Amino acid sequence: MSTLPEPAASPAEPDAAKRILPANPKMAGIVALAFTAVLYLVELVDVVTPGNLDQGGIHSRSLSGLEGVIWAPLLHNGWSHLFGNTLPVLIFAFLAMAAGIGQWVAVTATIWIISGLGVWLTGPSLAVTVGASGLAFGWLAYLLVRGLFNRSPGQIGVSLVLLFIWGGMLWGVLPGNPAVSWQGHLFGALAGILAAWVATKTGKSKAKKVTAAGLDG
Repeated sequence: MSTLPEPAASPAEPDAAKRILPANPKMAGIVALAFTAVLYLVELVDVVTPGNLDQGGIHSRSLSGLEGVIWAPLLHNGWSHLFGNTLPVLIFAFLAMAAGIGQWVAVTATIWIISGLGVWLTGPSLAVTVGASGLAFGWLAYLLVRGLFNRSPGQIGVSLVLLFIWGGMLWGVLPGNPAVSWQGHLFGALAGILAAWVATKTGKSKAKKVTAAGLDG
């Protein structure tokens, strides 16, 4: 019986957080398309049934409406509302999977919960808030700042392209049209920045552990 040395940690792993595109673009594309398909399926059910699913959205400062934090991103106020969110959701969700599906789930959950709670706490009274735009703003903010936190020129380059194309969206974090939830946009964007910071700190911590394990070996 022989004793073999443990395999060395992959030197590319610490740079996973600096990827520009998903390592498995096919899988990332499938996930982004599947999530978007769910939005369309939910809207179709809302249209063809008398249930009025939109009432399951966020009812601000109502305990019974707090459950809407979970459901609101899946609901939309008509097809035009959903169409407006479709392209940003597809592109931002895909790009946000650059560091892996697992991290994307964590980032998405952070944005989902914080943006929803922000709307619940600060949204207009007697109103129901629905839509995936909070997620879209969160993913966009995440993509815009991750390169700064990671000190990645490639990611910063992508963020500049996104800023050029969708920078106008950021005005949506300010009060304006009463029919648009600027609160969801604002808290979604703040959550995206927080998620990028946490992901960077977590990635650096893991990289240090990998390096220390390699030195100990």
